[in-house]
Amino acid sequence: MKPKNLRTLRRAIDRLDEQIVGLLNQRTAYAVDIGKVKQQGGKPVYMPAREQQVYAHLKNTNRGPLTDATLTAIYREVMSGTLMLQRPLQVAFFGPVATFTHLASLKKFGSQVTFHGVASITDVFLEVERGRCEYGVVPVENSIEGAVNHTLDMFIESDLKICAEVLLDISHNLLGRGPLRRIKRVYSNPMVFGQCRLWLESNLPGRELIEVSSTTRAAEIAGRQKDSAAIASSVAAQEYRLAILAESIEDNPHNMTRFLVIGKDQTPASGADKTSIVLAIKDRVGALYDLLYPFKTARINLTKIESRPSKRKAWQYYFYVDFNGHAGEPRVQRALRAIEQRCSFFKILGSYPLEK
Repeated sequence: MKPKNLRTLRRAIDRLDEQIVGLLNQRTAYAVDIGKVKQQGGKPVYMPAREQQVYAHLKNTNRGPLTDATLTAIYREVMSGTLMLQRPLQVAFFGPVATFTHLASLKKFGSQVTFHGVASITDVFLEVERGRCEYGVVPVENSIEGAVNHTLDMFIESDLKICAEVLLDISHNLLGRGPLRRIKRVYSNPMVFGQCRLWLESNLPGRELIEVSSTTRAAEIAGRQKDSAAIASSVAAQEYRLAILAESIEDNPHNMTRFLVIGKDQTPASGADKTSIVLAIKDRVGALYDLLYPFKTARINLTKIESRPSKRKAWQYYFYVDFNGHAGEPRVQRALRAIEQRCSFFKILGSYPLEK
């Protein structure tokens, strides 16, 4: 059989593109109608549980050659454009453009919503609490450096809920304008220095390491100063027109940061969920064991437990607990009621789809 020529193949693609555009617009029209129904019923436009169901359906339907990751990225933008038509969303994130929190925000919401970079994690909470933004995105833990304590502390006083989580693979690059041998100082975020410690000791020993508020701020400074470099993302390199002097300098290739999406609304169950709570236990012998026992009897899998000083009373601690399941499930409700009775402080921070 004679192979088809380039012109014939391109014409076939053009015809398919016409069908795809028509179907995407038809899909969008349905989604806009759904948005109107949500608003009439007082429901939020952004529904993380439904989002996860769409992604799961795409993966089950996909037969290739497109990978699941590619298909998810395509539909992220399709749904982002739909959100803009249903109701323009305002999303606050910690840090300026090109920080990892900004990249996590883009991964979750796509490029069509309006993003607002703010100076601190506290400001993210305030923007959402005061209604200037519907959602906020904050870092909560890194697989190497551990918890972001400021984020954990904010949940004690705030009434905002965790609506979703975002897992982002972290790759650090050394950015600058001159050769590596001329670098005298390096700027970056304190946590990032911790993630690149071995590389810096081996390749830039004795150089001055200067801590700044964000990786983007580091790139901005390095772009103005002679013999300076920054550890930041490849996006920051593009933003500030810096060369990538060394790629992937993180000490551990399995470097991942977890981010939380915060908002005012509870997230309905998706079928594969996680719940976060914070509590303080009564000071008595066996209190922590008694606290964990209801999880065991309900066969609930704990995925994390983190302690933080209360800052209100010496030697009193808050415990942050993540577990699989939704707070609306009967077995989870029974376990949480039993746990709350054993606590001097108890708060459900939110249930949200489990990101895989």
